[in-house]
Amino acid sequence: MNKLMTIFVTTLFVLSLAGAAKAADPLKLVAKYKMPSDIKGRFDHLGVDLRGNRLFLAAETAHEVLVFNLRTGQYIRAITGIGIPHAIFCRADLNRIYITDGGAGELKIYDGKSYRLLKSVKLKVDSDSIGYDPATHDLYIDDGGGDAHETFSMFSVVNTTTGDKVADTQIDGDTLEAMALEKSRPRIYVNNRAKNQISVIDRKTHQLVASWPVTIGKFNVAMALDEASHRLFVGCRGGQIVVFDTRTGKELQALPIPKGIDDLIFDSAHKRIYAACGSGTGAIAVYQETDPDHYKSLGEVPSAPGGKNEVLVPQLGCLYVTIPPQAAVPGEVFVYQVM
Repeated sequence: MNKLMTIFVTTLFVLSLAGAAKAADPLKLVAKYKMPSDIKGRFDHLGVDLRGNRLFLAAETAHEVLVFNLRTGQYIRAITGIGIPHAIFCRADLNRIYITDGGAGELKIYDGKSYRLLKSVKLKVDSDSIGYDPATHDLYIDDGGGDAHETFSMFSVVNTTTGDKVADTQIDGDTLEAMALEKSRPRIYVNNRAKNQISVIDRKTHQLVASWPVTIGKFNVAMALDEASHRLFVGCRGGQIVVFDTRTGKELQALPIPKGIDDLIFDSAHKRIYAACGSGTGAIAVYQETDPDHYKSLGEVPSAPGGKNEVLVPQLGCLYVTIPPQAAVPGEVFVYQVM
């Protein structure tokens, strides 16, 4: 009897450990949205229109943006005629869609209902990453550089209400990447990959005010911000997240991640960092911020090869990751529930 009781208790203990491990998983794959089978090639960033219940995918090689139902995954249509789509922003109150076209060197503005092209704002080729200031309705865009056969890049500002370009700032270095905006100060941080540094720009004066070297990570492309804790997270394709103190501009530490990152997200509600890394079999590296100086790895959640782009929709508690097509296998969007 005692032996049976021991086996029973041991079994319960093992099952409880397994249940606890499962509950501790930071992300749970809950859906896969299928892309049209004729879509091939590379992808870039995602965009979300929560009010219109839409998810947008920048299909670079296909020269179009794919539109899905955000909640059901039903494919709706494509926005065609885009040279190289990179980043997408939706302004709900105007029901307009803004897409950077790196091939044409433009910001394309579309009507959100009819998908009709309203205006093309001329920039430089390789118009790429964006950042939005809801206080001024200004959209910040990095453009130019190497693809424009120039040793410098442009940091441009387009007002999304008027559709007019209002400023250009020239930055030394032929490749700018992702950016992050502060709300408490008129600062914007930009990854200057060519110089392996962070360019700090004043949004009021449109002037470069500081440059912070990135020395403990290589190929800085992705970025996220925990403004409340004064921490800037810089995702490097060499396999690191470099943590900066935004009050001093100093590097604090490097968190190891898989190679091939392109998007980095800070989840302020859960105090977590999600790093979408597309090299190898693909994974999302997750870190828990226990305090501004300590970060605990919650593991690497499997995705799929090429899964380097992501967007978090806090209102739905879901993380969306683009999985490009592989050989004869159509592309998908993996939908993870935040646990």
